[in-house]
Amino acid sequence: MSQRVTSLSSRTSLIRTRAAVLAAGLGASVALGAGVAAAVDTTAASGAAGAVQAQAAAQAEAAKAQAAAQAEAAQTKAAKAVEAKKAAAAKAVQAKKAAKQAAAKKQASWVSPVKSYKLSASFAQNGGMWASKHSGQDYAVPTGTPVLATHGGTVVKAGGNGAGDGPAYGNAVVIKHGNKTYSQYAHLSSVNVKVGQIVKTGQKIALSGNTGNSSGPHLHFEIRTTPNYGSAVDPAKFLRVNGVNL
Repeated sequence: MSQRVTSLSSRTSLIRTRAAVLAAGLGASVALGAGVAAAVDTTAASGAAGAVQAQAAAQAEAAKAQAAAQAEAAQTKAAKAVEAKKAAAAKAVQAKKAAKQAAAKKQASWVSPVKSYKLSASFAQNGGMWASKHSGQDYAVPTGTPVLATHGGTVVKAGGNGAGDGPAYGNAVVIKHGNKTYSQYAHLSSVNVKVGQIVKTGQKIALSGNTGNSSGPHLHFEIRTTPNYGSAVDPAKFLRVNGVNL
């Protein structure tokens, strides 16, 4: 009887021991699974955080590159604006220089018939010295003053009796300049050119005097549209338009 009790007790202890071992193993497995799960969650969270940081860094680099590109574009635009301003200024200087040269050339193409003078009777002025209104511009100068061709051309009239225009002009010269423009010089003391001769602008063609219908030494100067008397225009206005200051 006692042996059976002992055997039963031993079996019962063995079963309890096994149950305890099984429970302990099951607990360890559960604990191990929970640890693995926690480790997986930590790794996932770490990976997500890294991805966010990488994306933020990439966006920051992109923004930095965009800002640099915009700054470079602004600098390029500013540089082009400066160059355009310089080019416009240079162009304005060149235009001004060209205009000045053109004015100088225009002025040099026509000159005053005498260098030192005092203006006296003007164009279309009334007076008893003329049968009608005055046909030219008078320059009061001493006898013997050099008379210059106001523009280059060909001598078409030269000599006494007004070179064919009548004794009132005294000794005279008429030069053809082209474009239906002629210049006439009268009351000369001497004539230094002849018909057919080509003269240059500013060339001496005669000496002033007091010949013909004259009340004192002076040069009578006309601008005509033909070589003959009666076609004169205002010579002072003509010379001013062509750059000669009187």
